[in-house]
Amino acid sequence: MTYPRTFSHIGISVTDLEQAVEFYTKTLGWYVIMPPTEIVSDDSAIGVMCDDVFGKGWGRFRIAHLATGDRVGIELFEFENAEKPENNFEYWKTGVFHFCVQDPDVEGLAKKIVQNGGKQRMPIREYYPGEKPYRMVYCEDPFGNLIEIYSHSYELTYSAGAYQDDSES
Repeated sequence: MTYPRTFSHIGISVTDLEQAVEFYTKTLGWYVIMPPTEIVSDDSAIGVMCDDVFGKGWGRFRIAHLATGDRVGIELFEFENAEKPENNFEYWKTGVFHFCVQDPDVEGLAKKIVQNGGKQRMPIREYYPGEKPYRMVYCEDPFGNLIEIYSHSYELTYSAGAYQDDSES
């Protein structure tokens, strides 16, 4: 049977695990559920599982687990030889190119991201100017991972009729 699954977690690669934990806890208020931990290639259950995912010879990496206010997990990975590309925004390539958080104070959160080492990529925009009070902006964390901010929920932003004047019907 097909039904809407819930979102469990997302994995984000960074070049400095401690800096990432600080950024996400200080900026987005996410909380640590497992502090930075080193994982090594060995015959332990996690080592074997990582062989399955990464292939043989991955060596070691560091990981921390955070959680959002709505209990979605965030895995932060710092791999050996981690690189921050000059341009991490290759939207035309297959893969996840951003994640989105919701905050009614879009301006305040974008400013906080910049103050904590991130970047605001664009001006704050309205989705339906003059019709609905929905705002959004794209930012980046200090590692170039894209963070979109919505003022309202995803369902409200894209649902037909949300915030429509009843007299127009």
